[in-house]
Amino acid sequence: MEIIFATKNQGKLREVKEILQGYTVLGMEEVGVEIDVVEDGTTFEENALKKAVQIMETTGKIVLSDDSGIEIDYLNNEPGVDSAVYMGRETPYIQRNAAILDMLKGVPEDKRGARYIAVIAAAFPDGKTITTEGIMYGRIGYEQRGENGFGYDPIFYPIGTEKSVAEMSQEDKNEISHRGIALRKMVKRLR
Repeated sequence: MEIIFATKNQGKLREVKEILQGYTVLGMEEVGVEIDVVEDGTTFEENALKKAVQIMETTGKIVLSDDSGIEIDYLNNEPGVDSAVYMGRETPYIQRNAAILDMLKGVPEDKRGARYIAVIAAAFPDGKTITTEGIMYGRIGYEQRGENGFGYDPIFYPIGTEKSVAEMSQEDKNEISHRGIALRKMVKRLR
């Protein structure tokens, strides 16, 4: 089965291809789709569905998309649905992560709770849509650590580990990640 994954984020696409082994997964660039979908929904589900449907309508193919982000308890669940544009779309994640660490300076361990959330949406040429959700619980660390991963991975420490997500191998990350959880649920639904 050929599936288009609606992203231009190469880190995300690599992760999806590894999790969806057995499927032919193509990114938007690989199929020549240049659309920038405006993610103006108030929930991860709204944004994921909007992307999947718009790209499906353009290509006529099965499209998966995700919307994901991080919610930090101490910051009233920010950045949340605005994770990709938090502090400005052009702000490098190393600066965003440093700013979040500054905002949490002096905040004790028990108040540093956070979660990564991903919603995967599938849009089919017959107009049907389905969604799945994955959540990875953890905490915000005290420094940026690790070279793997992308986004907020260097400051996010999943429950039960002393490693940031950016210190994990891709295989270990895929086992526990929010996107991995949501994608495995989606595979079951697709079957």
